[in-house]
Amino acid sequence: MRNIMIIAAFLVGLGTIMAQMADKMTAAPALARTASAKAAPDIAPAGSRSLSIPRDARGHFQAEGRIEGQRIGFMVDTGASVIALNESSAARFGLRPSRGDYNATVSTANGTIKAARTRLAMVELGGLIVRDVEAMVLPDEALSENLLGLSFLSKLKRFEYAGGKLVLEQ
Repeated sequence: MRNIMIIAAFLVGLGTIMAQMADKMTAAPALARTASAKAAPDIAPAGSRSLSIPRDARGHFQAEGRIEGQRIGFMVDTGASVIALNESSAARFGLRPSRGDYNATVSTANGTIKAARTRLAMVELGGLIVRDVEAMVLPDEALSENLLGLSFLSKLKRFEYAGGKLVLEQ
């Protein structure tokens, strides 16, 4: 499991580098556009059931979503197999695992830790709604940002990096 997580972390890093290279390659055509072109909002619906998320200054894809009606910030992480929530965020919508619930061992960039498995009835992100989503709660000290992983993304029709943005379609 640790080897899989190391490989996943490597692939996420490689993906970030490739995304930066793709942006540099498409920067010249972008500069040639007319000044009348409007700037895209930070997170804007790209169509009836899709969402376009630009990279932030660190090269990450940040989005605000909702779980149980409560707003929550996510970093989209295609290398995470499930949604990963820190304890503080999970507590805001009633998830407070007991110490005995922390029985899943997960490997992170900071090492191996224990996490509590859970299922989320509904996760919404910019109008995209996914139901019955697998997630894990991790101690606050192990997870500074909530991660939107493949347990959400794999239930979409597609997700891809295009034009410097992450496009999610349902």
